[in-house]
Amino acid sequence: MHPSPSDAAAPQDHPQPRSPRDLFISFTWLALQGFGGVLAIVQREMVEKKKWLTPEQFLEDWAVAQVMPGPNVINLGLMIGDRYFGLRGALAAVAGMLTIPLVVILALAVLYAHYAGNPQVAAALRGMGAVSGGLIAATGIKLVPQLRKHPLGFTTCLAFMALVFAAIAVFRIPLGWVLLVLGGVACVWTWRKIAP
Repeated sequence: MHPSPSDAAAPQDHPQPRSPRDLFISFTWLALQGFGGVLAIVQREMVEKKKWLTPEQFLEDWAVAQVMPGPNVINLGLMIGDRYFGLRGALAAVAGMLTIPLVVILALAVLYAHYAGNPQVAAALRGMGAVSGGLIAATGIKLVPQLRKHPLGFTTCLAFMALVFAAIAVFRIPLGWVLLVLGGVACVWTWRKIAP
């Protein structure tokens, strides 16, 4: 994987994982914290606590992870693991994201099958959905200042955000079409701005 422009700009002595085992343990810890969504946890751990990524790198990597097929956080783990330790790092990060959480999910599935008819269980699950939405919104808001450095400019980025929100939340356009059309326009426009 080739480094992004922000990789080149970042200091080479910034903190990084010590080994694939460190990646495995770190991503396992992330996955175990991420009930209802891991994005907020990943941003806090990778950028603010461990400082393995700068805010700009996280924003760029997260954008790529979202447009690739498959779960966003798995894609992000693959990219981070590959950046530091190649294929071994990518596999360690993904194994960390999946191994212990898979065991937890299987145990919860057995419990849910037993208690699915309980109205308190259904209410608790609806409450978790609200918390998950709040976590995602909070992370999105924390990433907005990084858009000031985007080649399209802050106002244009905010306009794209508003268009995406309206397309998905108001007009109920499928995510795939929104990514294809608005994402495609944003990518081509940005490419034309930064092309020599």
